[in-house]
Amino acid sequence: MTFHYLESADDPRVSDYTTLTDVHLRKLREPAEGMYIAESSRVLRRALAAGHQPRSFFLAEKWLEDLRDVFEAHPDVPVFIGTAALLEEITGFHLHRGAMAAMHRPVPVPLAELLASAQRVAVLEDIVDHTNVGAIFRSAAALGVDAVLVSPRCGDPLYRRSVRVSMGTVFQVPWSRLESWPGDLELLKEQGFTVAAMELTDDALDLDEVAARNIPKLALVLGTEGAGMSPETLAAVDIAVKIPMRAGVDSLNVAAASAVAFWELRPRN
Repeated sequence: MTFHYLESADDPRVSDYTTLTDVHLRKLREPAEGMYIAESSRVLRRALAAGHQPRSFFLAEKWLEDLRDVFEAHPDVPVFIGTAALLEEITGFHLHRGAMAAMHRPVPVPLAELLASAQRVAVLEDIVDHTNVGAIFRSAAALGVDAVLVSPRCGDPLYRRSVRVSMGTVFQVPWSRLESWPGDLELLKEQGFTVAAMELTDDALDLDEVAARNIPKLALVLGTEGAGMSPETLAAVDIAVKIPMRAGVDSLNVAAASAVAFWELRPRN
């Protein structure tokens, strides 16, 4: 193990951890550089358990013993240690969740491999709020969704906030980014999936009606938070689905709606 005690926020060895609060910059930089940030000891351990490889570790000295087993298992990975004030100067925020690591981004899983044995797939169209992305992944992991597909403009599931909100479950659910939208929905249909849009349309079916059909292979498309699903996507799906609402409420937050739908539409084999 090699411990490096930091003395300056300008140390080039910790450039992976700079400007972490600049969402626009990080969502461009991290995929381009093949890395992501795992924040908190729990998330870090889940990333390692999923087979992801660390580039470096970054923490305050008081967390050394808590993670010593991790460092011993990765003796060639540098461990950067600093005071709380210095770590905050580098990252742009107070690091109160123990530690973080810069991780190598895993190689994307081919779409055909993702779909080969899947029965339930979630498809996220242009959901840019990373909190919602992370929450949807957490529900997907908990409620038996086999894979998640994200549209080209959707938020990065491996962005720091997405990973943290998902509690690291983003590492458990296979996912892939689609290249052509909504054209790639045809690939799902070719694999035998019924593609359903969660959207309030005039012909939308109630969720329990679709659940009663127990569709063998179902892909559920969830739309962006503001404008909802695009007309092009609605034209490409097989059916629309809605959650019946009461008390004058027209819809739920997309993350909450996903949890309801994932549970109700689970396979009943």
